[in-house]
Amino acid sequence: MLNRVILIGRLTRDPELRYTPAGVAVTQFTIAVDRPFTSGQGEREADFIPVVTWRQLAETCANYLRKGRLTAVEGRIQVRNYENNEGKRVYVTEVIADNVRFLESNREGGAPQESGGYAGGNNNSGGGSFGGGGNAPYGGGNGGGGKPSTPRNNNSRDPFSDDGRPIDISEDDLPF
Repeated sequence: MLNRVILIGRLTRDPELRYTPAGVAVTQFTIAVDRPFTSGQGEREADFIPVVTWRQLAETCANYLRKGRLTAVEGRIQVRNYENNEGKRVYVTEVIADNVRFLESNREGGAPQESGGYAGGNNNSGGGSFGGGGNAPYGGGNGGGGKPSTPRNNNSRDPFSDDGRPIDISEDDLPF
C-alpha cells in the first residue's frame, strides 16, 4: 500500500505551534492549492488542505513560515475522527507532513532566507530523517538516515532568483 502526498501552495495564515502534555511540539497550518482548471465563470478555484507537523519540524515551520508563503509539503494523508459536543462523529482529513520546503524568500525584509530552504523531519517515534531540522531553514545535520544536509553558501548568487536584470545566455549555451 502507498499513502504519499506532495502539495505546493500558499499558507492561509501563520502556523499555530502547540505542545502536547508530554512536551512534544505540534504545528497546524492550512495551505491553499490551486486547482488545475477554472470554474464555469472562468475563475480559478483552490483547495484548502490542513497540514500537521510534529517535533523539530513543527518548531521550524512555526519559526519560518508565514501567511502567504509558497511552500511544498510532503507527507501522508490521515483521517481521524472524534465525537463533538453534540455527540456527533466528526471526521477530519489532514496531511501529516514529514518534509516541508520553503519555496520563496522572506517577504518581510527581515533576515533573508534563500529560496528553497529545507525543513525535513521524521514524524515517527524515532529520530529524524534526511535533514531533520537543526540549522533551520536549511535543514542541518544527519537526523538518523539518508545523506546529510548542508547549509547553503550565502555568498554565492542564486542563478534562479529574479533580480530584475536580463539573463545573459550565448548561443553556445542553448541545447537546440
